[in-house]
Amino acid sequence: MGRLFGTDGVRGVANADLTAELALGLSVAAAHVLAEAGTFDDHRPVAVVGRDPRASGEFLEAAVVAGLASAGVDVLRVGVLPTPAVAYLTGALGADLGVMLSASHNPMPDNGIKFFARGGHKLADELEDRIESMYRGHASGEPWDRPTGAGVGRVRDYAEGFDNYVAHLVGVLPNRLDGLKIVIDGAHGAAARVSPEAFARAGAEVVTIGTDPDGLNINDGCGSTHLDKLRAAVVEHGADLGVAHDGDADRCLAVDHEGNEIDGDQILAVLALGMRDAGTLRQDTVVATVMSNLGFKLALEREGIQLVQTAVGDRYVLEEMKARGFALGGEQSGHVIVLDHATTGDGTLTGLMLAARVAATGRTLAELAGVMERLPQVLINVPDVDKSRVTTSAELSAAVTDAERELGATGRVLLRSSGTEPLVRVMVEAADLEQAKAVAGRLADVVKSALG
Repeated sequence: MGRLFGTDGVRGVANADLTAELALGLSVAAAHVLAEAGTFDDHRPVAVVGRDPRASGEFLEAAVVAGLASAGVDVLRVGVLPTPAVAYLTGALGADLGVMLSASHNPMPDNGIKFFARGGHKLADELEDRIESMYRGHASGEPWDRPTGAGVGRVRDYAEGFDNYVAHLVGVLPNRLDGLKIVIDGAHGAAARVSPEAFARAGAEVVTIGTDPDGLNINDGCGSTHLDKLRAAVVEHGADLGVAHDGDADRCLAVDHEGNEIDGDQILAVLALGMRDAGTLRQDTVVATVMSNLGFKLALEREGIQLVQTAVGDRYVLEEMKARGFALGGEQSGHVIVLDHATTGDGTLTGLMLAARVAATGRTLAELAGVMERLPQVLINVPDVDKSRVTTSAELSAAVTDAERELGATGRVLLRSSGTEPLVRVMVEAADLEQAKAVAGRLADVVKSALG
């Protein structure tokens, strides 16, 4: 049986892979691991529980709340709020744990469970393993002390969570957004109310799309994975910029006033310069993954900013930031972490800070994002190969060395083995697109020959 926890919690098709029974059982286990339920006579453990608008979130929320309360945990049910809001409230309210029900940018039939530890922090692998082990033990019949009477957890709605979170977002901005017109695409997701409200309170004129969730339309042709509607709306309304979230609003992508996409690398570059100028970019360093565009690295070098790169995944970015005390990090996909104000990627906060930089400088987003030139990236998936030998094949290593010599300082090669499929991803960047295509094609052939 495979590990239940993936790179971002437990996910699957709701009511097929992710059942009410699984949600309840995991919540009981999480209560014992994260809240030490029942071990302190003078302490009532507390959990914050939120969800995105998916229809399946309704029954899964009920299962999670039942599991926590049955284990003696008091539950603050905050309703539909973004993942970073649940993380923030877990820390701000001094809760023992937080639970978010969402499958992020995945299609509506999917859902997921993500746990946060005290302070609103993501769980280390060791904690996830302890929760999973305890869950499997309970499922196989191992008894656990069930509280009764006054010992069972109490449940109440915490509607104040919405205003508390929005006030936090607006309160950390370096300046207001007065004079800006901004289009927000909420992906019919968890930020459908939060993001427009936060931008409006910060002074922007707000136009909304993708802000009418019905439980079934989350991420459906909208949001950060489908930018066409946002591009069109920004141009139609003559807006200064547009901001797009995913289903749980832990990421943000943007478009400029002409409808051109501004990806996570460009957003990081704009924020890095602003934070450096304000003296808040600790050690003048940004953390990003190895998938960041080479143009991003070259731009930071020109500006005297260091780049630390990690494995792919915002959890690895966050781990590096926390370990070395850095303030800013993220991914090309739009997960941006501003560690002074959030414990996880926060799409609404990212969009607000990006807009604040536009307002403060009086420059367009296109001008600000022009600090970096996105070099062409060519990605080829090579299936049905022995991915375990991608780092040990002498033939492949020699081919990569030759390719990097050919590309020079303005190009690079990256080979990655998929975590779930028998394939190797070949990525080549170069100033010249045709050169990148040619090199990537040759390397893909070598991968097939050497690892097939």
